[in-house]
Amino acid sequence: MELIRGLHNLRPRHRGSVVTIGNFDGVHLGHRAILDQLKTHARAHDLPAVVVVFEPQPREYFSGDQAPPRLTRLSDKVRLLGQHGADRVLCLPFNRRLRELSAREFVDRVLIQGLGIRHLVVGDDFRFGCDRAGDFDLLRTLGKQAGFSVEHTRTFQIGGERVSSTRVRTLLASGNFEQAEQLLGRPFSLEGRVVKDRQLGRTIGVPTANLPMLPGPLVLRGVMAAVTRLEDGREVPGVLNIGWRPTVGTHRPVLEVHLFDFDEPLYGQRLIVMPCARLRGEETFASIDELKLRIHLDIDQARDYFKQHAFRQHASDVSGATLDAEGVDASLPSCRYPMASAPLAAERSKHEQ
Repeated sequence: MELIRGLHNLRPRHRGSVVTIGNFDGVHLGHRAILDQLKTHARAHDLPAVVVVFEPQPREYFSGDQAPPRLTRLSDKVRLLGQHGADRVLCLPFNRRLRELSAREFVDRVLIQGLGIRHLVVGDDFRFGCDRAGDFDLLRTLGKQAGFSVEHTRTFQIGGERVSSTRVRTLLASGNFEQAEQLLGRPFSLEGRVVKDRQLGRTIGVPTANLPMLPGPLVLRGVMAAVTRLEDGREVPGVLNIGWRPTVGTHRPVLEVHLFDFDEPLYGQRLIVMPCARLRGEETFASIDELKLRIHLDIDQARDYFKQHAFRQHASDVSGATLDAEGVDASLPSCRYPMASAPLAAERSKHEQ
């Protein structure tokens, strides 16, 4: 799979393609249905399947911190798109120059001159160009003039509802990791290389591995029971904290995970962390001793959760997923990780009634 950054990096060999355009945040099952459409037409035309994405995403450009939090970083998105059928990803910088292109200029410069498009797969509610003046009907008109066909994407539903990035975000924020996994076709995960931080955890007997977080809104905040996959394939349960450390303070959001019964160096390792159950939100404590007491309570809760919901060790790549005939990730059985359908406090209340 080839990543092309910007129109200026397109070459004559990149002309001739079947294309789709979108944010593809999360690369969920709805996105993967679009990629299946794309692959079908790419094979029929004997041409590469190309996905056009934007960085930053348009809503991030216009709304800044008010934009929805991302489900996937660009690097993870590109990797997932490649795993699910994209031969090339064209990443366009969403800046003033691109924003001011008229709809016709966008089609001419990007699709016709840049990619030599033969077929386009795009949602029938897709809007593009300056002031979002371009729509599906204009694409069909321009396609007839330029010699490329246009097809709308098919709606992909689970449980009678359309699968969307917005729906996944809502489920994650509510602590429903089980249903979020069903829509994604894989467990929701956060990835990164372990970096040195202030090592505050060690001073209170709870060492953590710290992963860098991108600036911007967080899709998850709070404390969660989580499974961490190491580079060697081992999977270790533990407790995950994401947020701003309100008691001790920090100048940027942090992701820190404490691994149970684990005492090996992790600096520089790339970890995959899968939150399984929400324990609580962010809290400010009156003292470090109070914080320490609560952290140990979180650890006890998470240990109890994993005792009650054992997960199966598995050494395959979390992101190397394949869909079966039902659109379910065949390489990641739903029983593999103990994904909760609600925060643990809500689960306990439900069972006590």
